[in-house]
Amino acid sequence: LLFSFWASWRVKSNFSTWSRVESAAGITGAQAAARILEAQGIDNVEIERTEGSLSDHYSPRERVLRLSDDVYGSTSIAAIGVAAHEAGHALQHAKGYTVMAFWQALAKPAAVGSNIAYWIIIAGMIMNVFNLALAGVVLFGVVVLFQFVTLPLEYNASARAKRLVLETGILERHESEGIHKVLNAAALTYVAAAAASLMTLLYFLIRLGLLGGRDD
Repeated sequence: LLFSFWASWRVKSNFSTWSRVESAAGITGAQAAARILEAQGIDNVEIERTEGSLSDHYSPRERVLRLSDDVYGSTSIAAIGVAAHEAGHALQHAKGYTVMAFWQALAKPAAVGSNIAYWIIIAGMIMNVFNLALAGVVLFGVVVLFQFVTLPLEYNASARAKRLVLETGILERHESEGIHKVLNAAALTYVAAAAASLMTLLYFLIRLGLLGGRDD
């Protein structure tokens, strides 16, 4: 829990710091994402503005890259870093990145699991129905697997972003410190979420006696 709070604080702190540093090129987050996609020959992805803070994401199903107000029209290094990262996801999709395909396959089962797994586990424990609780744990295991698959997906998107903002001339080399700090901090939030979910899964496995032996 402390790790999660710390990771979240680091993201907000780094984004806030580098949001006040303008890029030398003076282009917006939306323009940066468009330049990266164009340079990679991708012309079938829409770039839209979305509400919320740090709500930026890429939708593979819709082929839409959505950027928050803090990113879409901002010319800061932080905004360009986030936009380039989301463009990295669009590149993963377009280039057939294997992890992206696996992530997409797990997305719906993980969404279902995150909504009902806890309730199934608790119901199984209250009613003392082992198989019901076990079904909930298996479903929650899909959520944990999804979060661990998300890690290489996110790190790969960041690696692409860091490389392409320099190759396309969006940022100069001396500006790369900012994008590294923003994206590295963001990656820690996914690590924290995966770690927390894994610990929760281990807790339920122990409670069910699947680790450490069952209580009679």
